[in-house]
Amino acid sequence: MKESSIRQSELPSPELLSQNNFELLLRRIADDIGFGTDESIFVGSGMEYVHSRPYQPGDSVRQIDWKVTARMPIAYVKVHETLKRIPMYLVVDTSASMQASSTKLSKHSLAVWLAGAIGLIALRRLSPVCVLSGGSRYRDLLGEAETSLVPDDLWRQLDPLRRRRAGESTELGERIDALSVKLRQRSVLVVISDLYDSKLRSAIGKVGPKHDVIVLHVEDPAERGQLRAGFFNGSESESAHRFLGSDWDRWTDRDDLERQFAGSDVSYLRLMTDQPVVSRLRQFLLTRSVQMRGRQ
Repeated sequence: MKESSIRQSELPSPELLSQNNFELLLRRIADDIGFGTDESIFVGSGMEYVHSRPYQPGDSVRQIDWKVTARMPIAYVKVHETLKRIPMYLVVDTSASMQASSTKLSKHSLAVWLAGAIGLIALRRLSPVCVLSGGSRYRDLLGEAETSLVPDDLWRQLDPLRRRRAGESTELGERIDALSVKLRQRSVLVVISDLYDSKLRSAIGKVGPKHDVIVLHVEDPAERGQLRAGFFNGSESESAHRFLGSDWDRWTDRDDLERQFAGSDVSYLRLMTDQPVVSRLRQFLLTRSVQMRGRQ
């Protein structure tokens, strides 16, 4: 398979596409990201080793545990148990700050594309998926949030997230807190956001030890001091607070986020709207798969 057939500059706003075109492009992105990551434990399921027991007539020779057998006077076989399918919850930040953009591809658009592609990859691995918004317009839908293995349910959950809404506030931290109470089994939680919610770090810190958490931090180059606009008058997209900015000042210091997540139970990756995403995300998942298998 060729290196990513989808170039970031070619990704349109999801809200501008028909349903058929949206699904078609989403499948192509999922193919590109998922290539080579089939063994990634982030959507893992399958067989897990439990223990070894003495060989009994009728046991398959392929089940023999040769390492244990070499130390014992009789043969031993491995006993496995089938892992439950691991549910995946994708929480997408749809607040107004995600819509502010200095590039053709906004953070909001990139987040929707990523959520759809990762959700589709999970479905192909038979992991049930649920997509939630982290914005204020969908605060009442958490009670209806259920994972599903049906692709049509994925499209249905993604469709309202494709549309933007001016002035939408962030409720990402509250959404994750509520979700953590709802979860009854260990799950995969993927958060896609620009991480401007002050309550988010605390919420992730509480859910991290109990579940498998991935944070995809989407960022605009202007937030890294790369606007190239001199001085400018700006306004905060959610509060409408006005400010004077400049192209050499970062809007906020985000480097401490990576340091906070490093060494914790949370996997973190920063993705820029003006830089290649597919190859970086694929490598992240591959590396993470190896690291997670090493912990078992």
